[in-house]
Amino acid sequence: MPKMIVSIDGVVIKEVQLTKDRTTLGRRPYNDIVIDNLAVSGEHAVLQMAGNEVYLEDLNSTNGTYVNGKAIKKQLLQNSDTLEIGKYKIKYINEAAAPGFEKTMIIKAGVLPPAPARPVQAAPQPSGAAAQSVDAAQASIKVLSGAAAGRQVPLVKVVTTIGKPGVAVAAITRRPHGFVVAHVEGTSPPTLNGATVGADPMTLKNGDLLELAGTQMQFVQA
Repeated sequence: MPKMIVSIDGVVIKEVQLTKDRTTLGRRPYNDIVIDNLAVSGEHAVLQMAGNEVYLEDLNSTNGTYVNGKAIKKQLLQNSDTLEIGKYKIKYINEAAAPGFEKTMIIKAGVLPPAPARPVQAAPQPSGAAAQSVDAAQASIKVLSGAAAGRQVPLVKVVTTIGKPGVAVAAITRRPHGFVVAHVEGTSPPTLNGATVGADPMTLKNGDLLELAGTQMQFVQA
């Protein structure tokens, strides 16, 4: 199934599966893919799915829609095409649309090829790096102050965004050996144990204290 991966400054903030014939993208909250940034028009672009193909059409946006660095009006998207809207980059993933994928495997950084078929056998207990990967999946953010104090948010997705769009937003990303946090948008960056968090991801450890837009939180890892 085709999907769009939205990122800013190299940090993934959301993934959207394309399940409808028409998927809208823009700043207004009624869009299917909402990007709350002034560089994005209220109704910026639309993705139209025909069979297994997806067409991108710019809706006369103020700042235009770019695919792989070139301004477009309407274009058929290819697997791994990158849309650029303001500072945001949206990667189009549709491996099923690439007929030669099975014959010619292209391996990119961070992308693993499908594991070859092998006889089913008892899975060994994880150890070393594998054990760290299992532990990394069992983590959460505990809110310590504000109206939501006491709430615990499990970090079950690859990317979890926290904060308020347009004011202050941070992204917590799960990696093979743990979690990292990075500033996504807003004039007030988050702090990690008192140190300012920028666009470069910082590693999280159990018990770390985060503060974002006046709200204190704690990273908890089992």
